[in-house]
Parts: sequence; C-alpha cells; structure tokens
Amino acid sequence: MVAAASIRSVNVIAASRGGAGDVVDEIVELGGEAVAVRLDVANLPSIEAARVAALTGIREKWNATTIDVLVNNAGVGLFAPLGAMTAEDFDTTFAVNVRGPLFLTQAFLPHLAKGAAIVNVSSSLSRHVSPATSVYAASKKALEALTRSLAAELGPRGIRVNSIAPGPTATDFNGGAMRDSDATRETLSAQTALGRVGEPDDIADAIAALVSGDFRWATGERIEVSGGVLL
Repeated sequence: MVAAASIRSVNVIAASRGGAGDVVDEIVELGGEAVAVRLDVANLPSIEAARVAALTGIREKWNATTIDVLVNNAGVGLFAPLGAMTAEDFDTTFAVNVRGPLFLTQAFLPHLAKGAAIVNVSSSLSRHVSPATSVYAASKKALEALTRSLAAELGPRGIRVNSIAPGPTATDFNGGAMRDSDATRETLSAQTALGRVGEPDDIADAIAALVSGDFRWATGERIEVSGGVLL
C-alpha cells in the first residue's frame, strides 16, 4: 500500500493483486480519498506497472509527484513441517515476504519525499517459535534485517524505515483461520497477555502512529503489536 499525504489527510493508493477496489470504496465511505492499483509483489513487471499506475494516480487525482508513506504489507504463509516443505514453498514465501518489499521499495525510492516513512510488516513469529512455521519465520526475520539495513542506507535522506510485527490477527491471512475459526481464536487468545487475537484496526492504528510525526525519531526498529503473545 502506498500513501500520498496531503496537508489535512492521508490520500491512499491501495495496491493488491485484485485491484483493491473494495478498500477504496471503504475509504471513500469514511470520507477519505483513494485510488486502486493492481500489484503482485512477487512479479517484478507487476511492480513496475504498479509504480507507473501509482504515479499517474497521485498526479491526476491530487496533483502530487512524491510519496510520503510506503507500507509493505503483502505476505504469504505456507506452513508445513520440515519433511513436507518444498522448494516451491520456500521460493514463493521469500519472493513475496522478502524480495517483494525490497524491489517495491527500490522502485518507489526515487519518488519518496524527504522525510518519508517506510513500514515493513513482519510477524511475532520472528521472535517466538511455532511448529511448521520455519520458512515463514525465517522470511520475516530476513525482512527485519532488511529493514535495519535500509534504515541506515536511507537515513541521510531523512527516510525512516521500521517494521511492525503483528501477532495472531483476525484477517483473511492463512485462509482466515484466525478470523473465522472459533477454536483457533480461543487457542490463540489464551496465548496472549491481553486475552484475545488482534483485529485489523489494532495493526492499522499502530502503523498510523509509527508513520506520524510522533515517531519521528524512530528508525530501524522492530515494534511488536501482538497483545503480548507467548511472553
């Protein structure tokens, strides 16, 4: 997701493989402004096409030429025990979770405003262990290392780069298991200090705070928003 900030609000470019039209509709209903672009972060030509579409969108809709916030939140989790993990699973996981954020950031780097903020969405699984999540956890740990490296590299331009690490959250990730399965929600809720799984707004609010001026002195950080899972 890419956002171009105006003085009074944040105008959003929402990107997904399906075009994110539903997200745009929701933003508009709430009184905001947004446009949608198609993006498959595992596909490098798609990244370039999304870059062109995003720049066209912010120029035509808001007369803007730079981007103030970049959130790399695409992710895939292909969970399997070691004996069942395939090379294709590994390649897909790292293509989406690591290579995608790297080359998406590279593509938009010339268009980021001085003082822009980048947020990479990691996972609490980069801290604690869970069976059958080895490749996914490794990809998120790699993303956090990438975050720190880019924070050092882009700091001279005033660009902050941080990572947010959600815990179990009720989204459509992993087939919506944490949203739709009462048994899964009950099990995971029991593992958190705050006694529930996260909701999308819990993560969105944390990202909004992180890219705001209130966090202007934070870069290269990993901030976990997991309700205290498996402390």
